[in-house]
Amino acid sequence: STDLTSTVGYDSIIQHLNDGRKNCKEFEDILKERAIIEEKYGKELINLSKKKPCGQTELNTLKRSLDVFKQQIDNVGQGHIQLAQTLREEAKKMEDFREKQKLHRKKLELIMEAIHKNRNLQYKKTMEVKQTCFCFLPYGALLYLFSLSHFWQLFLKLAQTKSALEDSDRNYQQSVITLEKIREEWQKEHIKACEFFETQECERINYFRNALWLHVNQLSQDCVQNDEKYEEIRKSLEMCSIEKDIDFFVNLRKTGSLAPAPVVYENYYNTERNATPVRSSVPVPISR
Repeated sequence: STDLTSTVGYDSIIQHLNDGRKNCKEFEDILKERAIIEEKYGKELINLSKKKPCGQTELNTLKRSLDVFKQQIDNVGQGHIQLAQTLREEAKKMEDFREKQKLHRKKLELIMEAIHKNRNLQYKKTMEVKQTCFCFLPYGALLYLFSLSHFWQLFLKLAQTKSALEDSDRNYQQSVITLEKIREEWQKEHIKACEFFETQECERINYFRNALWLHVNQLSQDCVQNDEKYEEIRKSLEMCSIEKDIDFFVNLRKTGSLAPAPVVYENYYNTERNATPVRSSVPVPISR
């Protein structure tokens, strides 16, 4: 401003710096809150991997895959906890940065306050003296088994009579024949059942593996999508220009390009001594 006592430009700068410091504090608070969320989420994932059973009766390769699955859940949880610690460290760096800037600014602001005070006092004093002089002028999956234990009772009765023995022998032979037919039928059905069960187990393992794979892909996709979101932030940061931001602020808040003109002494006492006040040349525009 061309007004010597005006601090509108200076006040605008200080306000802008304070706004910037406030914005840093807001980002710092987001980092701290995100750290709390990440830590809580990480701990819950670790508890999930340790306390929740998953495929305890599985064998061989699928079991190893499930073990890896649970271990990776734990690892992801540990990663979120580490991320929480990283975010806290970044928040602390931001806080240190803000406080460092605040400390450096405070020294300069004290100097500027003293300069403004001294300037304004002197200006007031000068104007008062001027007014004193001016006053003299006129303007101002399930299975089953069965037993043939009743054959032992039949065997004991064979010793009682030959007829009974022959009848029993015939009955025994018939029972053996019948049993063999049943055995052959059972074996065929057993093989068919085992083949069916094997097919079902292959399908189950394949489905379980694919579901597990899909779940991991979903988690990975979530990370990819998050990274894409963060990439948008990085792209926007690449477009961030310190010079453009400063220029924009200057153009938005500029108050002029000329410094205040020097205060010229005007002699009201001896008009003959200084009939025409001497003024300095036109003020040179100050550079940014």
